[in-house]
Amino acid sequence: MNHLLARFDVRFSNFHLDIDMDVPMSGITAIFGPSGSGKTTLLRCLAGLEHAPNGFMQFGEEVWQDERLGRCLPLYARPIGYVFQEPRLFPHYDVRANLLYGYKRIPVAARRVAPEQVIEILGIGQLLDRRIHKLSGGEQQRVAIGRALLTSPKLLLLDEPLASLDLQRKQELLPFIRQLHEQLRIPVLYVSHGLTEILQLADRVILLKDGHVVGAGTLSEVFTALDFRGILGPHRIGAIMNARVTHHDPQYGLTQLDCMGQPLFVPLQPVAIGQPMRVHILSSDVTLVVGRIDSPTSVLNILEATIVEIREVNHTSVDVLLDIGAPLVASITKKSLVTLGLKHGQRIFTHIKAVALNEELIE
Repeated sequence: MNHLLARFDVRFSNFHLDIDMDVPMSGITAIFGPSGSGKTTLLRCLAGLEHAPNGFMQFGEEVWQDERLGRCLPLYARPIGYVFQEPRLFPHYDVRANLLYGYKRIPVAARRVAPEQVIEILGIGQLLDRRIHKLSGGEQQRVAIGRALLTSPKLLLLDEPLASLDLQRKQELLPFIRQLHEQLRIPVLYVSHGLTEILQLADRVILLKDGHVVGAGTLSEVFTALDFRGILGPHRIGAIMNARVTHHDPQYGLTQLDCMGQPLFVPLQPVAIGQPMRVHILSSDVTLVVGRIDSPTSVLNILEATIVEIREVNHTSVDVLLDIGAPLVASITKKSLVTLGLKHGQRIFTHIKAVALNEELIE
């Protein structure tokens, strides 16, 4: 697996980007943080569009920038595909000509992505003869992504590609983005401040705040880390888990998932048995029970867990980090903590009130 090493120190009149990171690059890595945290500036530095006087960037074994040695490859010389918030297509070309613009400029020996592949993955075969102004916003973004892919990049940078689209267009485009790394194996850096996009797409997250990397790791590691509550917000921390469909029960409108060896029930899903699904369990939707309850309960999702950490949030509440085979967080009151006598290492049961499916995009 390639690693991305980057060090940038860029000062503006009202902002300072100071980045030093070493992150594995495979699948989709989201760059996430509040507005003004430096997400787009970081992407522009990686692309060579923003000059960092003492910058350094290495992807795998290739050094694309080392200012101490006077080395700084411009964007056109870096094997990078860059997709901006706006498609930036050539209006006087049709879709086919836009797609082939970069492809024709790549030496034949360096071509690793074929036009037929991209056209099929992005579902744009019926659009090839259309002019750009005849395309919807979502279709234009698909063409922009295709044009970037046909430069055979070793790294694809997507800068909020869904930002200008309405909800329907976002829902249309997300499945295509998900397929990119699955079929082409090109690592993606995906900038967004939209949590739902990241929960659906990302394998890893780089968390930015005030121009600094404050966290990096898998989706689950970052969104269950109690240290990041202040950055992610109280309503965002919670478990992100990959599960697999094991059973459908149409009579009761339920689908059963296998989640770390334990059953998890969600509303009935039009997904084949054996297919993977990603779920999001908010800390506010988890309650804790000491010992089994013999009386029937309306809660369907009851998982065994071990308490890993207890951390005070404020004078009335705490976060409890749990291990169910993957990290899970419960936010409870201090009174509940004392009443239940919870402590590190204790085996308990979790009652999960709601499970969000990340295939559903919500504004």
